[in-house]
Parts: sequence; structure tokens; C-alpha cells
Amino acid sequence: MNRSGADVAPQVRAAREGDQARIAELSGQLGYPSGLEAIHRRLGPILSDARHALLVAELPDVPVAGWLHVFLYQVVESDLRAEIAGLVVDTAYRRRGVGRALMRRAEEWARERGCSAVSLRSNVIRKEAHAFYQGLGYTLLKTQHAFRKNL
Repeated sequence: MNRSGADVAPQVRAAREGDQARIAELSGQLGYPSGLEAIHRRLGPILSDARHALLVAELPDVPVAGWLHVFLYQVVESDLRAEIAGLVVDTAYRRRGVGRALMRRAEEWARERGCSAVSLRSNVIRKEAHAFYQGLGYTLLKTQHAFRKNL
């Protein structure tokens, strides 16, 4: 993979058919390995739902240097907000503005939909990610336990 584009601003666009392989590869870097078939199956409903946006960042010669999934979070106890479900930048392209560009576009997307805030969750072990988000103006609200029951 060409590592050019160090001085070129990333271009952010909506994900599209053909991005699945890179999205799957980057999901593995995020710590959630997924096969191409699973990504393809999951992307269909997400890409067709206006309450979700899957954004990708392009660099010259790198069609998908990172991706971000944002969705509308509507619950009874709080105003409409957007939630970042996932953000990953290829390790080879970090610190080049890719994550910032994706977050900026996600915040614009949220404003366009009348959201009062953008929230996200980040694993306690991701110290670099925490510093990144705080550098963008995000504040730590709480720590919590995450529960799940497989059905």
C-alpha cells in the first residue's frame, strides 16, 4: 500500500459498495475481527438507514484510510444526540488528520439532524484514543460497566 499523502488533507465521503474489504480489515485493527461476509451483511441495513452514517476517509492512493460509524441516539431520558459507534484509522496513516476529519464530518452530520450533542464510548485501555477525543473537546462523563446477554 502506498503511504503517500502525508501532507494532503483526507477527503471524507459516505461508505459505498466496494469498501467492505477495507472496512473489515480496519475492524480487525480496532479489535473486532470480522470476515468480509459478516461486514457485507451488516453494512446493508446501516447504509440504507438514514439514522446511520458510515463515513470513510480517503488519502491519495488510499481509498479507505479510516472509517467512522455514527448514528442517531434517541431515548426518553435525553434529547436527540449522535453516538459514534466506531472509529478506526489504519495504523499506517495515524497522526495525519484522518481521525479529525472523520470526527468533524460526524459532528456536521449530527448538527444537520438537529442533535444537541455527540457522544462516544471508548474502552478504558485506549489511552491514546482518550487523549485524541479530549483534544477535540470531548469530556469524560462517567465510567461504567457494559453488560451483554447473547441470545
